[in-house]
Amino acid sequence: MFKNIAQVHGNPTSTSSALRRENLDIWQPYFEGGHEASMVGAPDVIKPSEKVEDYSPHINGNPVFTISDEIGSPDGGFTMASINSNGDLKSPVDLSDKRLPDEDAEKQPLSGKKEERWWNTLVQVAVPFFIAGCGTIGAGLVLGSVRDWDVFVEVSAIFVLVPSLSGLKGNLDMCLASRLSTQANLGNMDSPREVISMVVGNISLVQVQAIVAATVVSLFAIVVNTITDQALNGNYVLLIISSAIFTATTTCFVLDFVMVIVIFGSQKFKLNPDNVATPLAASIGDIVSNSVLALTAQYMFEQIKTSLWQPITLLCVYYCLLPIWVLIVWRNKYTKKVLTTGWTPVISALFISGIGGIVLDQAVDRYPSYEVFQPIVNGIGGNLVCVQSSRLATHLHQTAIPGVLPENTRIIEWPWKTLFYGTPAAKVARMLLILAVCGQIVFMIVADFVYQGFVSIQVSFGICYVMCSVVQVMVLLYLAYILIHFMWKKKKDPDNAAIPYLTALGDLLGSVFLGLAFVILSIFGLQYGNNVPGSGYPAKIKDCTRAKETTVL
Repeated sequence: MFKNIAQVHGNPTSTSSALRRENLDIWQPYFEGGHEASMVGAPDVIKPSEKVEDYSPHINGNPVFTISDEIGSPDGGFTMASINSNGDLKSPVDLSDKRLPDEDAEKQPLSGKKEERWWNTLVQVAVPFFIAGCGTIGAGLVLGSVRDWDVFVEVSAIFVLVPSLSGLKGNLDMCLASRLSTQANLGNMDSPREVISMVVGNISLVQVQAIVAATVVSLFAIVVNTITDQALNGNYVLLIISSAIFTATTTCFVLDFVMVIVIFGSQKFKLNPDNVATPLAASIGDIVSNSVLALTAQYMFEQIKTSLWQPITLLCVYYCLLPIWVLIVWRNKYTKKVLTTGWTPVISALFISGIGGIVLDQAVDRYPSYEVFQPIVNGIGGNLVCVQSSRLATHLHQTAIPGVLPENTRIIEWPWKTLFYGTPAAKVARMLLILAVCGQIVFMIVADFVYQGFVSIQVSFGICYVMCSVVQVMVLLYLAYILIHFMWKKKKDPDNAAIPYLTALGDLLGSVFLGLAFVILSIFGLQYGNNVPGSGYPAKIKDCTRAKETTVL
């Protein structure tokens, strides 16, 4: 049995694919078939904490073993046998403590089957980044124009919903984009039948999560505003819940199909989906989400004055569809596990974003035009950190097994190594920070010009705005590195668990840092818009405060 193996083993130029091809008939009796294949004399699944050499059959003193996949698609098994330059079998995961020098570590590819040139990565990230940035500008302008609508004045809980629903939509769509991007990079999207199954299962999963999560965040907004305003209106409860569910499900359903098209287009044109899909998913839907929420809430606000059948009917339809979506997800092999395990990060992220919503609700009453820039800061931060997190997750799926980190990788690194120099993630992090600075300057000027009709940005405001944005992105990139590697070590799939936390933290940090910038500027009398003729800045603050006092949920 070992004759053919010795022939391949002794040839220095042989590859692992040649070994599998020439000895398929020899190894066939040792496998029970498929993804959960096991070997005679070895357990079905070898835990990373155990010494696999003690359980695996050996060839010339070298272990040969397989490890089943506990994360990702059922077809994404890990075959841990490879051949080195001397023709010896070895495991690609070396658990030694040997550390590469920083200059060598940074040269290791972070995503994709081979290392990308830095300019390729920059172009692939920059184009969708600036497209998505236009969406965040539009989201801020929409929010600035609708803040005086009757529903936003009378039902202040809507402001709490804005970052939560934007974050929810971003979380669900980005998790979908990250999952499909990982499968595309792993080569699991070649079969049309499997692709259809994967897409249908994931879109159905997003609908389930959207209905449940929108209900939860609506109740959160109602409770918060009931406590702060010390009043409750039952009609407004129906308005808030129905508007939130319709906004979340509609925007997610439409944008999910856009993400699928983007990922397939990226594959067709030899682009890395991690660089293209996640930025678009992060921000392109913000303007759609804010617009749909404003229009739906205003329509429901007008309707409930005469009857309640519209919001009640809407809620009944969606809650009746919920069991159908659950059944589709449960029968799909790609999403069944996520249905039972993917709720903690989504629900936790909602409450984190909800705190950001409380900050928004308070800030818009004290600092006019805050709502114009808040979606831009939050959207750009979530945009960039999702590029990094998706690439890190793909890198781990390609180079490691769940529970075991790649060689020369630690969960906690020094911040400058993850952001500037010393790890494979640093090269991309530097690009993202440069994009953050350049992008925020451009987006800030464009948003100001569109909102005011001319450029009114003062140097003091520009410096504070860019500084708070860059600090937010730096914190998010560092947290992303720690969180993703920690989850991988705990055998959690970062594609499903990391992004909700990161985007929610982006919403919270962006809202808080931008609020601090407005506070600091107001202390020194340098508020945004105080140089605009006829703006009446102090009067605006008084009017906003007076409106808040008369607002009843």
